Amino acid sequence: MQVVAGVDSSTQSTKVEMRAVESGRVVGSGSSPHPATTPPRSEQDPGAWWAAFQRAYDAALAMAGEQSDDVEVVGISVAGQQHGMVVLDEARQVVRPAKLWNDTESAPDAGWLCKQLPGGAADWAAAVGSVPVAAFTVSKLSWLHRSEPEAWARMAHVVLPHDWLTMQLTGSLTTDRGDASGTGYWSPATGEYRWDLLAIVDSARDWSQVVPRVADPYETVGDWHGIPVACGTGDNMGAALGLGLAPGTAVISLGTSGTAYAVSSGPTADPTGHVAGFADASGGFLPLACTLNATKVTDTIGRLLGVTYEQFDQLALAAAPGAGGVTLLPYFDGERTPDLPNATGWICGLHSDATREQLARAAVEGVCCSMLDALDAVRQLSSVERVVLVGGGARSAAYRQVFASLCDLPVGTADEAEAVATGACVQAAAVALGESHADIAARWGLGETVAIHAEPCRQVRDQYAVLRTAATAAITTP
Repeated sequence: MQVVAGVDSSTQSTKVEMRAVESGRVVGSGSSPHPATTPPRSEQDPGAWWAAFQRAYDAALAMAGEQSDDVEVVGISVAGQQHGMVVLDEARQVVRPAKLWNDTESAPDAGWLCKQLPGGAADWAAAVGSVPVAAFTVSKLSWLHRSEPEAWARMAHVVLPHDWLTMQLTGSLTTDRGDASGTGYWSPATGEYRWDLLAIVDSARDWSQVVPRVADPYETVGDWHGIPVACGTGDNMGAALGLGLAPGTAVISLGTSGTAYAVSSGPTADPTGHVAGFADASGGFLPLACTLNATKVTDTIGRLLGVTYEQFDQLALAAAPGAGGVTLLPYFDGERTPDLPNATGWICGLHSDATREQLARAAVEGVCCSMLDALDAVRQLSSVERVVLVGGGARSAAYRQVFASLCDLPVGTADEAEAVATGACVQAAAVALGESHADIAARWGLGETVAIHAEPCRQVRDQYAVLRTAATAAITTP
């Protein structure tokens, strides 16, 4: 049985999915956790990713072996968490722990970078499709240059998390257009690095020797024990492949953080910085808005209430829409959309007769309203006719019902539980078979959704907007 392996290396864990090449049937899966992190400093040892990959891969292969005595892995691809900064020395050894996308220590550097171009944020958006925020690699490079001169002096290469894992597999220093578009120094519009922007960080370096080569979307970049390795991509780009995403459909991914994205026929640039103008993994474009806080918010409230996930869902669904006037702003660990790295969560509308059900409902409504704000920003740049919910939060009845009740578009859920790993499988299969991502997705039946029906309740967004406006004004007032 010929299979491909898709790797999802996220902030929290590495998952490996194995699928039969012809049918796309899942024949094996494995998962292993990463060390926990908490912003503002969010760092991990890349070695922990490799150890987690090996455990997850072995588990997936063993499961596949239970179904067939003759398992042949014919391709592998890695989709990894975007934006992180992995710094390597001349020997390609890790210089310091990797800074992750949700590390916010580089927020001052993002602001400084914006001021270095005459037109500020608008010029950055025109140059690379995005405005620097704390998450972006360019901001983290500026932080390293400013904060750790010894590490800076040792740096010979800077790569993204998926690049580093691909290097472990193949020995090659490569990236792809999707993940490169999240660095803040590669242009989706031109397909080239912007050396002038990297020179803002350090004009004395030859950056062409520091950053990895950007591989073709269908390129094999090496092999691992004889298995062809695809170029890999960022996690959101991988999820788009795994969902067979087509124009007109937007994705809302509810994980620890949240993302809203859609396919665009051309490059996008949002001078407000709310939407990042990313490239996708197939040659197209993927405007995306990201929030720092999604299911971590309801996890926190559930922990404070002392309930399980299932009990939390029941509490949230037991309260009426609007949660009796209780409103929660979910900016628990700072926020990226809008760009408020020093923000915290707010709760208002509490009375002495407030209930546990109302607090649970307010948490779900707050996250959904935040994600709808992100979706609204994406809709300014890409035509959207329907929405698909994915991620861990999409398995929650409360999240599904509340989101569908607040959204003015048809909403459904996708069958693919692990869209990122599935997308990596699609990429691996395309390389193994010499076919397009779209053809693989169609053959495997990816992109099918189940509709969610809910009574509209638009006033909740108005209630949320009042708190968001008041809190934002307080947060941004010196």
